[in-house]
Amino acid sequence: MKSKIYILIGPPGAGKGTQAKNIASNKDFVLISTGDLLRDNVGRKTELGVIAKSYMDKGELVPTELVTKMIKANIKQNIGKNGFLFDGFPRDLSQNSLLDEMLKEFDLEVDRIIYIDVKNETIYERLTNRRICPKCKDVYHMKYNPPKKDELCDNCGEQLITRDDDKLDVIKKRLDVYHNSTQPLVDYFEKMGKITKINGEKAPKEVEAEIISNI
Repeated sequence: MKSKIYILIGPPGAGKGTQAKNIASNKDFVLISTGDLLRDNVGRKTELGVIAKSYMDKGELVPTELVTKMIKANIKQNIGKNGFLFDGFPRDLSQNSLLDEMLKEFDLEVDRIIYIDVKNETIYERLTNRRICPKCKDVYHMKYNPPKKDELCDNCGEQLITRDDDKLDVIKKRLDVYHNSTQPLVDYFEKMGKITKINGEKAPKEVEAEIISNI
């Protein structure tokens, strides 16, 4: 069986990470999330993670060479499975060319791009109110999903923190980078007729249902 290739694209704060996990589980896809790969390395303070963190903290894109080897190994290990869902890669046209080269080695190609469209104003509200537990990694939103007590984790009682890349000045930089680098990729796939736009302003479950209905 030839594996299907899907790519999830959207601005920071569009909910790609949550949607990717749910969709991959629902469709039995292999999830390739560069964000998870990088955060794992950052958390373990590997050589790659230390370098990656210096870019992430400033809202800049992590250099492609730091993640491509991990992605290729993942494809090789899971080739022949139902499908792959990419979250966080490719982020620009040059990364897309690199992905095409990788996929050709496995006789694969991109089948569909799912683009979660969210306004800048919504992104600011979502990310500046997001908190994470440094211990168990549970995620909260101070407006829509607040902890029961102050800013303490419901699960383990740790003081919640704001991720460095969720701070206001970094969010602005991340959005600037996104619009300059990723929007041309969206335009490219739109011309190819391979893109499906999803209204990311809706409730997460509605977004998830709409994505699944388009796969």
